[in-house]
Amino acid sequence: MKIPVAQPELGEEELNNVIQAVKSGWISSKGEFIHTFEEEFAHYCGTKYGVATSNGTVALHLALTALGIGAGDEVLTPSLTFVATANAVTYTGAKPIFIDSHPIYWCIDPDKLEEKITPRTKAIIPVHLYGHPCDMDAIIKVARQHNLYLIEDAAEAHGAEYKGRKVGSLADIACFSFYGNKIITTGEGGMCLTNDESLYRSMQILRDHGADPARRYWHDRIGFNYRMTNLQAAVGVAQLLRLDSFVARKRQLASWYNSLLQGIPGIELPVEMPWARNVYWMYSIVVSDSFPISRDGLMNRLAEEGVETRPFFWSMHLLPPYSQGMSFPQAERLSHHGINLPSSVSLTREQAEYIAAIIRKEGGV
Repeated sequence: MKIPVAQPELGEEELNNVIQAVKSGWISSKGEFIHTFEEEFAHYCGTKYGVATSNGTVALHLALTALGIGAGDEVLTPSLTFVATANAVTYTGAKPIFIDSHPIYWCIDPDKLEEKITPRTKAIIPVHLYGHPCDMDAIIKVARQHNLYLIEDAAEAHGAEYKGRKVGSLADIACFSFYGNKIITTGEGGMCLTNDESLYRSMQILRDHGADPARRYWHDRIGFNYRMTNLQAAVGVAQLLRLDSFVARKRQLASWYNSLLQGIPGIELPVEMPWARNVYWMYSIVVSDSFPISRDGLMNRLAEEGVETRPFFWSMHLLPPYSQGMSFPQAERLSHHGINLPSSVSLTREQAEYIAAIIRKEGGV
């Protein structure tokens, strides 16, 4: 029995759209699906404008560049995140300043922000980790008090909500990824969302080599080739039609795991805060030291039984490029003890029961 940790769900609609794009001849970075995907995804998230990109990492870089973040600046980010968040800051010449995780819901801890703000701080990037939203009101309050830009890293949280509002609509710019393991996918791909028309126009220009839209082959600023292809967008348009059903399935999967894994000593389950709608991009557990075997030992046992898992991200401050000689206890605890269990929308109840039975057995339950 082989159960992958994640796999995309693709169907006839995606195939039909790709065929239509191929037949149109527009398979590169022009074509009707790109604008449609930008417009419809922005509308879904509750924003005015979308700028599709070639992947989620460049979406972050594009957002930071459009906001003027550069050499000598500092950007506050969680230590517990995928490396792309820190890398995108570094690409601009700015320095990522890491913040510890909240002990309950695992995202950036708003109470730790103030102590890291200096005259060089220009922005905050909260990351909606594994599908659970950050406490945005608390973060927005700090950003406004210190006149800081706010960029949501929503790469893992398509459809998640904070106090009834979709993530992606709560910052100056929000960035999404559509990598193959995300809730909806375009293979690779990403998008920046904003309600600010000037930022929207700036990101459009920067995405296309800095080209003046009114004067062909005139480039009055240095830009990038960060464009999405029409083939990718064709898949995205079809995937977006299924996003709500995917989220419902993710939440059903989480309810299965919650009921099957509750009460196991040494296993910490993911939470859903009262102000949040968690989309459980990954169903994640934390294996404490009181569990009979280690996190890695449990992952090995699951692998022996045909179950693929993956560890939590390494905390950024533990990686050689970003070592700052500091300790972030919560981020380190989660990084060393967290496991992502199989979380595909195609996962069956039978498979969830199979996975849970292995964990319960190893836990002596």
